[in-house]
Amino acid sequence: MVSKLDLYRVFSVVGKNESFSQAAKALFMTQPAVSQSIMQLERELNTRLFNRTPKGVTPTTEGSLLLEYVNSAINLIEIGEEKINEFKNLTTGELRIGVGDTISKYFLLPQLEAFRNRYPNIKLKIENGTTDALISFLKSGEVDIGICNLPVNDSTLEVRPCLAIHDTFVYGDKYRKLLAKPIEFKELAKLPLIFLEPSSNSRKYVEDYLLSKGVKIAPEFELGSHDLVVEFARINMGIACVTREFTEGYLERGILHEVQLNEQIPHRSIGVCSLKSVPLSPASTKFMEMVLGRK
Repeated sequence: MVSKLDLYRVFSVVGKNESFSQAAKALFMTQPAVSQSIMQLERELNTRLFNRTPKGVTPTTEGSLLLEYVNSAINLIEIGEEKINEFKNLTTGELRIGVGDTISKYFLLPQLEAFRNRYPNIKLKIENGTTDALISFLKSGEVDIGICNLPVNDSTLEVRPCLAIHDTFVYGDKYRKLLAKPIEFKELAKLPLIFLEPSSNSRKYVEDYLLSKGVKIAPEFELGSHDLVVEFARINMGIACVTREFTEGYLERGILHEVQLNEQIPHRSIGVCSLKSVPLSPASTKFMEMVLGRK
């Protein structure tokens, strides 16, 4: 069955060529098929669209008027199709990412640099927040993907781990003698502790693990950023719970020292989260492939 759009495409080509035979060649159709299509459209509109002459066809007044609109509409459709191809080829589009400040600084920035160098025409939008906030952004459609501290337990999300990280405790020079030997969690809990604020997924993970060992913590300082936690440890305000991978510079330069624990906290991961019910855009798919190492 020939659709109305197909009839209008035939009508447009006939109008440009002013010939059924030339239009048939352009459309890879037979001349009778082109003629039948025009006759069908004229019947549906109850209007004669072309004057037939031995030399070809010319549009009637009504046909000329309709041609203007049809050509404009078909042109818009073709532009739309081109834009879709541009999105697929990543020559245009937008990538909206939700991420926390610490992951953004220590993990995401190199990924963003590589993506921008490869796809300079993709517009990047970054939303910052805690893991809980990033999940809300995903569900409200404000971001396409979220890069979160795992674990994340939500059945509506597709969660893909991309980097293993390790929680540990660090201290400044003031505590070197006190922490010269390995220590138990219960003894560590008696010292002045510096943690992220309770809403942080990183904080929840470590606190829940310590509780599973029968150790309840009462931090002396609860701060809003990982960098601030590290700086508090540097000036000897207490023993800080940090992510080892994000504190390596301080440890390598001897500015901070890692607590020797008798038992290590199990590693966790950073992961890329997206909604199961929403297909990823080409830009989101390509960025996720880069982050996951499937370039």
